[in-house]
Amino acid sequence: MTTFKKRLASVALATALGTGMNLAHAQEDPIKVGILHSLSGTMAISETVLKDTVEMLIEQQNAEGGLLGRELEAVVVDPASNWPLFAEKARELLAQEKVDVIFGNWTSVSRKSVLPVVEELNGLLFYPVQYEGEESSENVFYTGAAPNQQAIPAVDYLMNELGVERWVLAGTDYVYPRTTNKILETYLKDQGVAAEDIMINYTPFGHSDWQNIVSDIKSFGSAGKKTAVVSTINGDANVPFYRELGNQGISATDIPVVAFSVGEQELSGIDTGPLVGHLAAWNYFMSVDSDANYDFIDQWIEYTGDEAAVTNDPMEAHYIGFNMWVEAVQKAETTEVDAVKDAIIGVTVPNLSGGYATMMPNHHITKPVLIGEIQDNGQFSIVWQTPSTVAGDAWSDFLPGSRDLIADWRAPMRCGNFNVKEGKCGASAGEQAAAAE
Repeated sequence: MTTFKKRLASVALATALGTGMNLAHAQEDPIKVGILHSLSGTMAISETVLKDTVEMLIEQQNAEGGLLGRELEAVVVDPASNWPLFAEKARELLAQEKVDVIFGNWTSVSRKSVLPVVEELNGLLFYPVQYEGEESSENVFYTGAAPNQQAIPAVDYLMNELGVERWVLAGTDYVYPRTTNKILETYLKDQGVAAEDIMINYTPFGHSDWQNIVSDIKSFGSAGKKTAVVSTINGDANVPFYRELGNQGISATDIPVVAFSVGEQELSGIDTGPLVGHLAAWNYFMSVDSDANYDFIDQWIEYTGDEAAVTNDPMEAHYIGFNMWVEAVQKAETTEVDAVKDAIIGVTVPNLSGGYATMMPNHHITKPVLIGEIQDNGQFSIVWQTPSTVAGDAWSDFLPGSRDLIADWRAPMRCGNFNVKEGKCGASAGEQAAAAE
């Protein structure tokens, strides 16, 4: 519409309705989409590509006519791998920029930082990365894996398919690895694994000197029992960790590593030769054989202009979450937060594996679980997958304080931690986050 025609339309509405000029202006304003990902610091290796993914999805949606007749506008901030800064940037997006939705975060500590802000200001956050569970917020949609969609199936695979008897739980020192390993330790002991057959180790973000730790892992694995490493190591610390495994001659046939935070992006640009045969558990791999996946890869390569560009699991989670939000907005016929929260329950959209993802009442989605084996080209060969999708469980069945809790954000319950034994709802996710700290 030309400027002249817009002026005529505004005058006509003003004449008829009095407030029509304001209405027309509101209808023409863009829908603001906040992007809250680290573009610098230790997590930039993983998060920068997620910012690019959301920008690509916004560009594609605008090419299709936008949403509700309005253009989408990306509002990008850089919390710089600084966890308190995530909260400040989230407040900036919601209170100053007035974004309608936020796509962001990677680490759980950053999400915990943001939680009270999005709850206080009634924002919407789509969180695309595997996490420890033990949370369900009315304002957060968890499109990454809960432990029952990644960690538990991975351990079952190692135990049942590879005969693993000794376990190294190695993680970065923050809430996701610690809570996930607490769940896994309980689960392993329930399966009959002795305490002396479980080794747990934590290192800080960006840890680079792995010589002694890898030596300890090698020694732990020399007791005559099949040993594996379950890795919740995050960010750029993975590069020296895998390099040291190679330096000390630890192959996948000796002590396989199954990682929960290493995908195609983290493997790009490093020598994967020594890593061949090691594993990762995700809900999507670039090597998935489906038309939807091939189309997405083509779009990504065209968008980046890089023939060597790779896709990964959190990118698919943003793809799913973005399309769910679009459908919910169309269903609600508004971007108003409370209406979208109600409309999104039950929304089903295609995933990239040739199936579908559904938003459940606990704000988690259904996902297939895949185990991939690292190849020398930095891709994964899928060696195992669930026969159907698995619904994410917000509260673990393997923690005493959680097994009686459910989340259901539909009326009339509208509760993220309803205790089925006590018949009452507990604290908000924001209060849970504060207590966890």
